[in-house]
Amino acid sequence: MSEQLSILERIRRKTGLLVGLVGVALLIFILESLLGSGSSLFGSDDRFVGHINGKAIERNDFLNRLDMQINQFKQQRGQEADDQVRGQLMDNLWQQYVVEFAIRPAYEAAGIMVGENELYQHVVMNPDQTILQNLTDPNTGRINQQFSKPDGTLDLIKWKQAVQSVTGESEMAVKQMEDQVKNTLIFSKYRTLLSKSMYVTQSEATLSNTHSNADLDFEYVYKSYATIPDNAVKITDDDLEAYYKAHQYEFKNAEDVRKVEYVTFDVLPSDSDINVVGMDAQRCAKAFEGKTTSEDSLFMQQESENGDVVIQNLTRKTMIIRDSTVYTAARGTVFGPYNEGAYYKIYKLQNTESIADSARVRHILIGTSDPQSRQATRTKERAKAIADSLLVLIQKKTVSFDSLVVQMSDDPGSKKINPEAKVFALGDYGWFNESTGFVDAFKYTGLKGTTGDIKVVETQFGYHIIEVLNVSSGKHKTYSIAQIFKPIRASEQTNQKIYAKAFQFSSENNTSEKFDQAVEKQKLTKRMSDNLKETDRQLQGGLGNVRELIHWAFTAKTGDIAYFKTDDRHIVVKLAAIKNPGYLALELVKNDIRIKVLNEKKAVQLMAEFKASGNTLNAVASKCNISVKTERNVKSGLPAFGEMGQDLYFMGTLSGIKTNVYSGAIAGEQGVFALNLLKRQINAAPSIIREEQRRLESELAGRSDFSSFNALKELADIESRLGKLD
Repeated sequence: MSEQLSILERIRRKTGLLVGLVGVALLIFILESLLGSGSSLFGSDDRFVGHINGKAIERNDFLNRLDMQINQFKQQRGQEADDQVRGQLMDNLWQQYVVEFAIRPAYEAAGIMVGENELYQHVVMNPDQTILQNLTDPNTGRINQQFSKPDGTLDLIKWKQAVQSVTGESEMAVKQMEDQVKNTLIFSKYRTLLSKSMYVTQSEATLSNTHSNADLDFEYVYKSYATIPDNAVKITDDDLEAYYKAHQYEFKNAEDVRKVEYVTFDVLPSDSDINVVGMDAQRCAKAFEGKTTSEDSLFMQQESENGDVVIQNLTRKTMIIRDSTVYTAARGTVFGPYNEGAYYKIYKLQNTESIADSARVRHILIGTSDPQSRQATRTKERAKAIADSLLVLIQKKTVSFDSLVVQMSDDPGSKKINPEAKVFALGDYGWFNESTGFVDAFKYTGLKGTTGDIKVVETQFGYHIIEVLNVSSGKHKTYSIAQIFKPIRASEQTNQKIYAKAFQFSSENNTSEKFDQAVEKQKLTKRMSDNLKETDRQLQGGLGNVRELIHWAFTAKTGDIAYFKTDDRHIVVKLAAIKNPGYLALELVKNDIRIKVLNEKKAVQLMAEFKASGNTLNAVASKCNISVKTERNVKSGLPAFGEMGQDLYFMGTLSGIKTNVYSGAIAGEQGVFALNLLKRQINAAPSIIREEQRRLESELAGRSDFSSFNALKELADIESRLGKLD
């Protein structure tokens, strides 16, 4: 217990002091600013990125925490954070502020807390899913190398050592993960508290069962609104305004958003561009055929995009070459080039080999870097010299393999025997096959070896002394395929032609009316992105890299036209609507209202037609030229039914009406109907009612956390200005 407290408390003391100092300095800064300028704490200056529940969110504090998360991303993923990732990190960070200032007070008021021992268990001893996600490489789906076993799973010994020894930014990152786990645990307890408070009585369950699970026999008539042409119905502005006033609550807008309409001019390669790349691919294939295996890698570097050297070991099941002669071809045979859409692809059969279906090895790792800090611990030359020396000692039987695993291996996860995993020797990770997630050099030493082989093998971890303990008797053939990809892209000449076309369109059609007319005349596809927020990073449909466009949308006037360029397309966009918070103006929702008013007027006509026809289904069917339809054993809780689709009026009428009673004409979602319920059969056995009771309670519990979270956010009066940060 003392060890658990010391690890977490040491981090907390250091970060607590830092937060305290920053807090004092921040307080002095704010007071000086207020006294000096008389400005409001929540003024519209650039010092704040928003406020939550009366708390101002400092721009500098937000950006500092964002930088920390970006650096953490770089360390974990080994790559820069692009615009999309930065946006995701920014949104996640804002949600952390929301939890801190809007949600956490509710937890604290309920007396919910997480103890030190509980937190230690979820962070170190049995890491929470939040920890595992932070330690996982998204490109491989496996734990990052410095914390993993060779099979890609978390090594608890390495993780515990990392938590104990972190410093600097790594220490802050661990503290941040600790906070995330703590928030998750508190939220889980709060959710449980809410769900346990949800109770459904037996009477409620019985009523729900009647409305949702009854078997119904009924007959009905139905006439769709589509049977009346739209142009046969007259709609006036007064009609639209009357509907708007009666249903204004339907058009309340929660935040500041925009609607844009746009056309794209995609930069696609011309036939000439494709032919040029194809001719170059043919030249490359011919030259590739003349290279020896030892020359292949250098040639591939010179010819491939980004200098990639791609060589895959494939089987008949995983073969990517479409020519079946690859299985009998001589080594060095080149296949292609093949036009495969985005690339011309060239393949070369480098080698064929028979390998074991599975193998078992053990190893001693002489690493070249610290698995936690990634700092170099020894040079490659030094590591290889040590590995070579140990190999000699093992071969001469001067010292046992087991003792060297304990004394020399830099892989702590292999220093124990795990019978449950069928690991019975030190340094052993059990049986594996070609699909096991080991690095190739390590894996194929076993699969291509024979029992008793011992050799030194280099991987990105360092140098391994690997002993092949066993190989399966089953074998299969592998094909080593070298690959060169030639990207098919538009030439600069093609790009300039498309740019000229797009720019001409934007210049000539620089008003809303001209834009719409030109789109129709030129038969272009006009796309729309509605409810666009200032923090969004893509348009509806997934069009990304448009931050400049979104910034423009929040500074432009309705009807303005602009031109933008992304990596592979030119965009001409119109600002179609500005939707400020509050009730949307009638002009912005007229089209939606028109459809509803149109159906209302059609419903009046059809209902009058039904009523004038008589008081039975057969009479209505005869006069209205429709048929009576009969359905049996229909569940009352169905969300949609037959030709009417999702019509809550129809299903609701079925659930509530008495048997053998004519319903009269009723206006539904898509048409007018009348029905007669022939039979309602209800299974009200105690076991059925109990099951319905459990279902309803589970449904309430599942909604409770989401509903409470949204309610707390709404009460917190949240204002975000994140869209102005980039």
